[in-house]
Amino acid sequence: MIDLGISKMALIGAVALVVIGPEKLPRVARTVGTLLGKAQRYVSDVKAEVNRAMEMEELKKMRETVEGAARDVENTIQTHASDFEKSWSNEMPAPSQEPEPPVYKHPGKNWRLKQGATPNWYKARNGVRTKALSGAARVARFRPRRTT
Repeated sequence: MIDLGISKMALIGAVALVVIGPEKLPRVARTVGTLLGKAQRYVSDVKAEVNRAMEMEELKKMRETVEGAARDVENTIQTHASDFEKSWSNEMPAPSQEPEPPVYKHPGKNWRLKQGATPNWYKARNGVRTKALSGAARVARFRPRRTT
């Protein structure tokens, strides 16, 4: 890399001032600055692209190793499964008739009724409502009876 110190920069500036002149020097300095900025951006883009390419290569290698391991596991599972099926068929005698599947038996619970922890006799003694009434049923229940 080029080693540019303050003394060398001052020497380059003095030569540029003499060669270019004081009128054109600011415009040339701006142009050189923009060109250096573009060059730095280009170099950073190239570095990023190289890094991405290296990461892609690593990911491809990793994917190949994982796929190979998955294939090996699949092959071992298939061989063990076939061995198991062979041993199972050798151990189990062939049944003369198939057993009947178990018959479904309803548990006998009514899922709509919630069983509370408080006994009904306690609720009845203390006047706790155990059944919910609709609004119309409540009005009909407490409407005064007609006497004729």
